[in-house]
Formats: sequence, structure tokens, C-alpha cells
Amino acid sequence: MRDGIAWSNDLLTLAARFGARVAVTDGVASMTFAALAARAHALGHHLRVPPGAPVATLVPNGIDAPWVSVGVTLSGAAEVPVNAHSTDAEIAWFAQLAGFRRILAPRAQVARLAALGLDPWSIEDIAPIPAPTALPPVPAEAWGRIIFTSGTTGRPKAIVHTHGARWTAHLLQRAVLPFTPGAGDRVLLMTPYVHGASLIAAAWLEQGAEVVLQDGVRAEAVEPILAAGCPAIFAPPTVLAKILSLFPGRRFAGTRVIFTGTSTLSREVWRRAAEAFGPVVRITYGMSECFNPITLLEPPEVAEVMAAPDSGLGACLGWPAPGVEVAIRAEDGAALPPGAAGEIHLRARHMNAGTITAAGFTPRPPGAWHRTGDLGAIDARGRLHLSGRAADVMKSGGYRIHPGEIETALDGAAGGRAVCVLGIPSDYWGEVIVAVAEAPPAGWQDDAVARVAGLARYKQPRAWLALPELPRNAQGKVVRARVRDALLATHVFEDGPRPRLLPR
Repeated sequence: MRDGIAWSNDLLTLAARFGARVAVTDGVASMTFAALAARAHALGHHLRVPPGAPVATLVPNGIDAPWVSVGVTLSGAAEVPVNAHSTDAEIAWFAQLAGFRRILAPRAQVARLAALGLDPWSIEDIAPIPAPTALPPVPAEAWGRIIFTSGTTGRPKAIVHTHGARWTAHLLQRAVLPFTPGAGDRVLLMTPYVHGASLIAAAWLEQGAEVVLQDGVRAEAVEPILAAGCPAIFAPPTVLAKILSLFPGRRFAGTRVIFTGTSTLSREVWRRAAEAFGPVVRITYGMSECFNPITLLEPPEVAEVMAAPDSGLGACLGWPAPGVEVAIRAEDGAALPPGAAGEIHLRARHMNAGTITAAGFTPRPPGAWHRTGDLGAIDARGRLHLSGRAADVMKSGGYRIHPGEIETALDGAAGGRAVCVLGIPSDYWGEVIVAVAEAPPAGWQDDAVARVAGLARYKQPRAWLALPELPRNAQGKVVRARVRDALLATHVFEDGPRPRLLPR
């Protein structure tokens, strides 16, 4: 098959090389490379779907997540990973967008998913094949992964990647690893497997190394892993802040790199991480529309940036990764010179094939630049800096959240008055979501809480506040930045696991 991706053959090769070696563990149970190949191929042979057909997965972090993901992929289907914490309404919307009915999940979720009109398969019912045979290569142009992000309207949209782009991303991820992992080299992953953790996991498994999956950051589970000396950790700034808060003053030896990204790393969190692990933090830039790596800043370079005075250009994200082009453009699309601020545009071989919204699928024109919606600049040395987001998308606890979705749910909660949802910068959470109403009636919070109960927990505001008036522009539109300023002028923000806004 011309341009086929031999996922199945690659996995069987890993099983032949590293069969009895542990591939995945959750700190308690573990799975060898041979067992991973046996389970994944059982699923792949069982699915029997046309290349690119959407098949969803709803599997929490643990030893089952990798083999389910790989099994869907080597079958040739388009994997549609759904966050295990998604609500029924969100799952229904994802199914409508991506067009899936078949969904793989733990047996405990089967009845719930069937009630949504889906065709759930229990992962416990997929028996491993002791001596799996290879499945055929998958067409490179077939849809290979469909993930969800927030659109400008506030409702999630679907981002489509091909099998070929996914395979290229795997090669690039391995090519830029700071060291080549091998037997016994663990990588600790605590963020949802449906996001960036899966790409790091693939890079580790493809080298015969070990992946440790944790469902969140829990002190009793993470401490023995860190204490034993974990060579690599994937920890976005919010996760890193949680680890540092759980073990204040603790020193951990043996960590060679901490992969971080998804949100800006503050100097304070970097300083604390350097004290706890050494100067091993590595910064990357990524987004749903383009697999990592996009830009890279290696640990010594991160240390150099953190020791230097503020450049005024924003957070330094490093140099473009191999095959990635980065440009800064003005509103009219004109390219801007180094040092000038504008919108970040990207172009790469491993970018998405297109986007699905309520209006249908829109392909990305070949060779087209992608407008990221992020603002930044390129310095004189060619490094990308991020200064903010053109849109209002918030990042809290590792999740991207659009305030418009929450505001829609809150419509009418303040007696017809405006409600503005925004994020307060937080080292611990990334951003803490709050809702601010304009002169609402007494008791409006109770109605508001009930209205957002159908949203995922991470989308629900942590504070309900009021102002006599919400700042607006000349066109009468509420300006979030000015609302945030007004709020912080009258309240003190206390960061941490249970953040609070207290009146001054």
C-alpha cells in the first residue's frame, strides 16, 4: 500500500524486542510490552472498520489507556479520545461533531453511554490474543485522530489529524527528546491521556522505556515514584505547582527532565522547581491544531531566560522544532519583523487536516498557515515569545475552557443582568474561573450554581461575585480585562488548592 503507516508491524516489533519488559504501570498494576501488543491487536482485529472511521474512547488514566488508544489506531480507525470527566451533554455533542457511535469504556460506564444512544464496548470484554498477527498498514491520508477544543462561539469544535501526520509527530517527538530513554527509564504522566500525555507516552514506549500513568496528582501515589528517582516527568505549570505545593521544601534526585507547556511558566514556579528537582525544566509550545513539538527551549536555555531581565516580549517558548515554520503577522496578514508584536502563525507537516464545527468539516488548504489566536513576537535570536491570547480562552487545571460556553449556561441567572466569566491568573491552577454579575438580585448564586451543574466540574466557576457595573467599551460590549482589573481592585486573591477572592 502506497504511503501506508505500519502501526501494527511497529508494535509487534516492540513486543518481540521488549516482550517481558514493563511498558505501562499505574504504580500498582503493570502491563508488559507483550501484553500491550496482545490487548491492542485483539481490539484492532475486533473493530473491523474502514480506514478513518471514527471510534471513541472514554478511558481514565491507568494501564488500560495506552492499549485501547493503540488498538484503535492500528485498526485504521480515527481515534476520538473523550475526557473521562466529560458530562453526558458534552459526550452527546462530541458524538454529533465527530460522527461516532462506537465507544470503548470501562464496564461501569456502559449503561450510561448506551442511554445516550451510543454503542459502548466494555474494555474488560476484549480478550488478549496470545500470538497476534499483523494488521495491514493504514493509508497515511486517512483520518487518524479527532480531538476537541473550544471554538470562538464557546462550543467545542473538533480538530482532525491524519494517520500520516500522527506518525510524523511521533518521529519528531523522538527526534527532539533531550535523551534517549531505555530499560528502566520511567516517565511520569498525570494529566489526562487524551491530551499531550499520549504523545509523550508513545515516544517512551517506542524506545522500550516505561510509562507511569497517574489519574491526577495525589500525594500518596506520586511521592514513592518521585522518591525512587523518576528520570522524566510531564508536568504543565499547573501540575508542577501542585507537586511543589504537596512537598514543600522536598528535594528529589534522579529527574533528568520535566516536560512542560500548555500555559506560561512563571519565574516563581521555575525557581521552586529548580530547588526541588534541579534546573531540568524544558518548555515547549503546542496546541490542538498541531502536534508537539512546535517550539523548544531546553533546560539550560530555560535557566538562562529565567536569570535574564524581562525582555518585554512575553514568555520565551524557544526555537521552532524541525519542520515547523513560525511567523508573526499583523491584523492585515502582513509579516512583522523581529521584536514586533502580532498574532502567531504556524505551518508544519504534522498539522491538522481540518476542523469540524456544527456547519460540517472544513479542510485546511495545503500549505496554508494556521492563525493560532495567540499573540507574541520573535526576538532577534529567532526565539518565539508568547504575550497573551487574542481570544478569551482560559486554561484551568490543564483544560482549555471558553467563557462563552459558561456564560451561555448562566444566561438569566442574574435576573436578566449581564454575567461575565473570566480567569484569574494562578500558579496552582493556571487560571481560576470566576463569574461576575452586574448588580444581581439577592440569592442569584444558588440559581447560577444549578445552571452550571451540567457542565464538567473544571468548567464551573470557583467564585460568584458582583459589581455595581461591568466595564464596557464604546459599543456596549463587556470588556473582560477591565472586569478583571475592577475585581482585583476590590478583592485580594489567595492562590492554592482552594483559591479564594476576599474583599479588601
